[in-house]
Amino acid sequence: MDALRAQDPPRIGDHVLLARIGAGGMGVVYLGRSPGGRLVAVKVVWEEITGHPEALARFRREAKTVRAVRSAYTANLIDAGLDAAPYWIATEYVAGPTLARAVRERGPFPVVTCRRLVAAMAEGLASVHAYGVTHRDLKPQNVLLGTQGPQLIDFGIARGVEQTALTQDGQAPGTPGFAAPEVLTRNEVGAAADVFALGATVAYAATGRAPFGDGDAAAVSYRAVHEEIDTAGVEPGLAALIRACVGKDPARRPGPAELIRWCAVDTALVDDPAYRPLAAMADVVPDTPQRPPNAPVLAIHDLPTQGPPPLPPPPPSRSNPWLVAAGPPGYIQDIGTTRHAWNGLRESCKLPVEVKPPHLLDTDDFGYVSKATDLYEGDETRWKNLLYPDDFSDRAGGKVRPAPPLADDPGEWTVVYHHATSDKNHRSVVCHGFMADAVSE
Repeated sequence: MDALRAQDPPRIGDHVLLARIGAGGMGVVYLGRSPGGRLVAVKVVWEEITGHPEALARFRREAKTVRAVRSAYTANLIDAGLDAAPYWIATEYVAGPTLARAVRERGPFPVVTCRRLVAAMAEGLASVHAYGVTHRDLKPQNVLLGTQGPQLIDFGIARGVEQTALTQDGQAPGTPGFAAPEVLTRNEVGAAADVFALGATVAYAATGRAPFGDGDAAAVSYRAVHEEIDTAGVEPGLAALIRACVGKDPARRPGPAELIRWCAVDTALVDDPAYRPLAAMADVVPDTPQRPPNAPVLAIHDLPTQGPPPLPPPPPSRSNPWLVAAGPPGYIQDIGTTRHAWNGLRESCKLPVEVKPPHLLDTDDFGYVSKATDLYEGDETRWKNLLYPDDFSDRAGGKVRPAPPLADDPGEWTVVYHHATSDKNHRSVVCHGFMADAVSE
């Protein structure tokens, strides 16, 4: 949980904002306090989404889904503002770490804990499916480990069985490594796809590793469709359960009720000795709004414009590099602030990448840039990797300086893709944030 920024509004609707919980492709999530003192999680959609009918429909569908699903395994809807910008929804605040954070900081879960986790999440999916809704993006980041048990969050791409899928630029819903083969190859989404995601999520909990390996999204998705899940070192019985969940044929995967019987748990997950200490990982909730010292408070219309990519690129690292098309060299120059907007580029153009460290996020200063590369040169198979900081440099004031390591400036960084037709004629088309810590490389 982070302090509010200068550009963050003091309140949304009737809710006083206390801190930032996080940000993602759809918008930013705040910790808020209702007029009666109840803690809520307030998701505010990015400004650009208001100009994209499909994305705005996706956000409104999330609100409809959360309102409809009343379950012990989901955070209930408290309030919403969907008639005019800024668009937002407020749900119950669940204190507790995500499964991703718990495994990252505490290590893989014991076998018995994993079985109880499977049973609890299967019961949660059964509850959601009973409303005719499939989640479609179950993954460790979307499972909150609360004191009352796991909570399924982020129904941004959930849909009812009667609804038509909303995708951007033909991309399948879900997250590579957790999206089922039938989703990736045929965009067929059903309850069995959620079971696949459950199996992949538990594989991560049991091993601490990405279920289908690391790398770019296309490579991970290929392995999910054609190769076996990583269960090396997992207890055989649990490994068999995981493999059943992620079977390539959705018709042969067990349903939630069968998974619960398979686990045969006799104790609640919240009483598990490995689960109980996770409550201590919950963020400290501030009593008053948290802002940097002397930070001015801006109005809601001063919120920054950050256009979310359909599938955001991964954070820069040596083990998980960006993928961009190969092409001729050349650098863009700082031309001041440009508006972020995703336009689904299909013409021949140059695509330079800009990386902004935390101390530049609230300024108009340029970040560190890569060489401009031709996105569509006629051969879309010609790809090369860009590594940070090796392929990036600071080119301010006519001087060229090497880009510093991520560890030199920990915090929230931003990656911006530019559409450039010349060194001084370019505009930002995709922007994505990520966190870098003191040990990033």
